[in-house]
Amino acid sequence: MTVPLLEVDDLRVEYPGKGFRARPTEVLHGVSLALAEGETLGIVGESGSGKTTIGRAVLGLVAAAGGSIRFRGEEITHLSARQRRRLSRDIQVVFQDPYTSLNPSLTIGDILSEPLVAQGATRRDARARVTALLDQVGLPADAAARLPREFSGGQRQRVAIARALAPEPRLIVCDEPVSALDLTTQALVLDLLTDIQRRTGVAYLFVSHDLAVVRHVSHRVAVVYRGDIVETGSARDVTMSPEHPYTQQLLLAAPVADPVEQERRRSERLRVLEISRVQDEQAGAIT
Repeated sequence: MTVPLLEVDDLRVEYPGKGFRARPTEVLHGVSLALAEGETLGIVGESGSGKTTIGRAVLGLVAAAGGSIRFRGEEITHLSARQRRRLSRDIQVVFQDPYTSLNPSLTIGDILSEPLVAQGATRRDARARVTALLDQVGLPADAAARLPREFSGGQRQRVAIARALAPEPRLIVCDEPVSALDLTTQALVLDLLTDIQRRTGVAYLFVSHDLAVVRHVSHRVAVVYRGDIVETGSARDVTMSPEHPYTQQLLLAAPVADPVEQERRRSERLRVLEISRVQDEQAGAIT
């Protein structure tokens, strides 16, 4: 039996409450998912649903209050800082904002070579790897001598992707990697991610609030609502024919260019919202 690249089992995460002696707030209530080698799993939900917290827990940026996270069969839920640094060779991240995720005082070459040198590469090998990385993400070789402020948002995100690819990871956590970009640039970056996956076999845990974006890059999708995964399945099934009312709301909330269709979707969304409200009231009455 093939061991999944990433396994999350009954993951719970709590954040401290506000105020003196306030009880912590549980934001993930037992989330379970699995990701295979070379696969993209889209995690979708609205702001505050807990989707980003899943990615942060995998990266070790937030502590798990319960459950387990395994990478290639190895338990990584409570690794030390030193062990996490070792694991960073295999797990990397692309953050949401390309404007703040890059050090403005370093050249692109230094930004890309820094993690390589930290992991033992020579300066000469690092420079050669930087040249290859820039070519891989569609940037010219002379970009290495320039500063981040000299690039557009889409180009900066390409640099961020190159930085994540530098140690040749097996998994990249993509935290809303295109939400700060315009639609045309979004499509270019998504196509780049797909092409890189095809050539390298890297897996993506792709976090987004946009079903259309998730459908474009994902093999499977998990929908997160109030700290729980409420629907999973193939990208086509979940984004085209969702079964859960919350997923239906997400789909109907996406704007379309046709005014008549947009009005129909708005009416349908209100109907689904009412059904969801009634179900929530009934569930509350039972408990």
